[in-house]
Amino acid sequence: MREIGFLIHPNFQLLDLSGPLAAFEVAGRFASEPYRIHTMSCHGGVIASSSGLAVITEPIRQAQFDTFIVVGGNGCLEPEAVTELAEVTQVCAAKSRRVASVCTGAFVLAKAGLLNGLHATTHWQHANLLQRLFPKIKVHGDRIFTRDGDVWTSAGVCAGIDLALALIEDDHGLDIARATARNLVVYHRRTGGQSQFSSLLELDAASDRIRAALSFAREHLHEKLPVERLAEVACLSSRQFGRALFAETGETPAKVVERLRAEVARQKVESSADPIELIAIQVGFVDPERMRRAFIRLFRQTPQEVRRNARVEGHV
Repeated sequence: MREIGFLIHPNFQLLDLSGPLAAFEVAGRFASEPYRIHTMSCHGGVIASSSGLAVITEPIRQAQFDTFIVVGGNGCLEPEAVTELAEVTQVCAAKSRRVASVCTGAFVLAKAGLLNGLHATTHWQHANLLQRLFPKIKVHGDRIFTRDGDVWTSAGVCAGIDLALALIEDDHGLDIARATARNLVVYHRRTGGQSQFSSLLELDAASDRIRAALSFAREHLHEKLPVERLAEVACLSSRQFGRALFAETGETPAKVVERLRAEVARQKVESSADPIELIAIQVGFVDPERMRRAFIRLFRQTPQEVRRNARVEGHV
């Protein structure tokens, strides 16, 4: 059996543990070499998650694992807690074939010095903080997960399942990973990065009128979307619409439409082989140069860099 060790801590995020743990458990039904799962903490005993549900853990005791995974949660952002977690992680990582983190668990790997000089990711809300605290890391705030050698990191919460499926595929091949995903009723490989889940959420409008206009824009990106057209959907004058949109989202109509177009374009760039020029037209950009500038502004990468990174990571 392959030994999988999960390290948790007070206030850990329950789904950061249960999601990937379930994936490994299900994969064991299909694989000839199943997994033996250990849920551990620094001192053992009952550990409460941030939702209040508690988990019984083993004391870590410098155990040796095939894969050692640090689970995320608020505890990974507390200076005293992260120091102790990093110390035990250093010891276990040295004895493990590969090391991984889910969500803010990346802060523990970083504190342990395991991410220096490597590509890594974490939840998009904490990516800038990770980069600021640990400048030696190459942080990618939009990726679902990353692999750099034998060190793997994932984005937040449900992305831990994506990470686990990739680890399973690395161990047992594509068929086992797909069978596991089917059993869990999840995508084997999700297209796009974290931005696909954040744009409309970040633009979350308070009023039904503005939400209706945003949804309309998202469904008609390939068409011309002047402020007058969006205002008509919202049943407002152009001036009223512009003021209301800025009050609720902090952005002008032009910037909102650009962001939505860039979001969809990114998904297409990562998941298809269509020429960049064609994608620009499909999502309503006037020309590829305008799309390139939008990508740099929003994602800090050109469309070509986004596509290249997606192919290198192999997770889209």
